[in-house]
Amino acid sequence: MTTRPPLVLTVAGSDSGGGAGIQADLKAMLALGVHGMSVLTAVTAQNSRGVHGVWELPEEAVRAQYRAVVDDIGVHAVKTGMLATAPLVETVAALLADTDAPVVVDPVGVSKHGDPLLAASALESVRKRLLPTATVATPNLDEVTQLTGVRVERETDMRTAAEAVLAYGPRWVLVKGGHLPTGAEAVDLLTDGTEEHWLRAPRHDNQHTHGTGCTLASAVAAGLARGLAVPEAVREAKAYVTGAIAAGFALGEGIGPVDHGWALRR
Repeated sequence: MTTRPPLVLTVAGSDSGGGAGIQADLKAMLALGVHGMSVLTAVTAQNSRGVHGVWELPEEAVRAQYRAVVDDIGVHAVKTGMLATAPLVETVAALLADTDAPVVVDPVGVSKHGDPLLAASALESVRKRLLPTATVATPNLDEVTQLTGVRVERETDMRTAAEAVLAYGPRWVLVKGGHLPTGAEAVDLLTDGTEEHWLRAPRHDNQHTHGTGCTLASAVAAGLARGLAVPEAVREAKAYVTGAIAAGFALGEGIGPVDHGWALRR
């Protein structure tokens, strides 16, 4: 009998173009050797040029999906993505608080194209209810500003940004510095307020980066589900995402996705 792989649950929105959201999460999980399961929070009409429509699911539908998976199958790690509204954030936060598994919170605020994916009215719920459930929070620089007001303009600002996010209660924060104009390297900071890990990788000249944040958070969750400590899980996830960005491909007329299966085809 085949040994059961670790179990990872993603709670996020759907990307009809297949590059981000639930679709990206499940692809990354498969590539990294874990069994991916899903709770759908919203449906988007989305392609390489942007988000053309968003429809949130009712709270009871989200709750029922989550309970169906966790109560029967179980879970070794949970990853959250697009939660869209304050009621959905509150619903998911309550479910996470009652789940004995590491949680990776990707506080999705806007799409790669700049389309809003989180209502402004939900920000306080993210700060006060969702972030305290996180083993690791993975905001990019725009999301840091949205949540804390801290603007990161240089690498040294990332420490201030991390401290501001940690004040809301996650055990660790990974501040993603991919949007910094830092030349040849993409720099991220992982810290729990005591330890600091500066993670550097080559910056690839490739515009096809749709799904990067979803993929990274899912890869971290996969590592945690396999029993890795947070720094090791994040380090492995960054290496995987760096390869996926390098292999990103054109799709449609706009921004294409990263290649979640790049390592499987080497």
